[in-house]
Amino acid sequence: MFSDGLSLSSAILIALFLVLLVFAFIVTRPDGSYDVPGRGYKEYRLDGYSSWLRNRIAGSKSWNKIRACLADTDVCPKLNQQQYMTVDQFFAAHLSPLQARCCKPPTICGYTFVNPTLWTNPTNPIGDPDCNLWSNDQTQLCYNCNSCRAGLLGNLRSEWRKANIILIVAVVVLICVYVIGCSALKNAETEDLFRRYKQGWVR
Repeated sequence: MFSDGLSLSSAILIALFLVLLVFAFIVTRPDGSYDVPGRGYKEYRLDGYSSWLRNRIAGSKSWNKIRACLADTDVCPKLNQQQYMTVDQFFAAHLSPLQARCCKPPTICGYTFVNPTLWTNPTNPIGDPDCNLWSNDQTQLCYNCNSCRAGLLGNLRSEWRKANIILIVAVVVLICVYVIGCSALKNAETEDLFRRYKQGWVR
C-alpha cells in the first residue's frame, strides 16, 4: 500500500510539473519583440504578447505599482553612467527590453538623441501613441508608455524561458526516478513471489 501511494504521489507530481511547463510555454510563446534597422537592440509591442500576460502584468491596476518601482530603480539612470559618447555608440548598444522601451522614446517617433534618457525634437510625433507620452522628466521618461509595458513583458518572458529549462530538467529527472522506482518495485515483487514459490508457499 505504501509503495502504491508513493507511486501515485510521484505520478501526480510529474503531472503537475507537466501542466506547469505546458502553461509556461503557452503563455510565453508569443514574442512581442521586433528588429529595428541600424540598432543593436530590439523594440517591443504590447500586443505581441499573450493576453494572459498583458492582463495580469501590464493591466492598469498592476502597472501603477510597477511604474513607481521602475522609477525608483537604476534601470534607466545607469545608461547615463555607461558613457555613450555618440549617438552611434548608443544605437549599437545591446539594451535590455526594459531599457529599450522604458528609458527612451520609440524609434519611429524620430526624436533626436542628446543622451540615453534625454531626447528632443521628434520628427514623427504621430508615428506611435507613445510619442506624446515620452517625457524628459527623469522620473517619468516612458514609464507611462505601452512600449514600457511591452519591455517589462519582454524581460519577464526571457526569465520565464530560463525557468522553463529548469522545469524541463526537473520533469526529466522525476520521470527517470519514477521509472527506475517502478522497475525496482516490480522486480522486488517478482523476486518475492518467486522465492515464495520455491519455498512452497505458492501452490
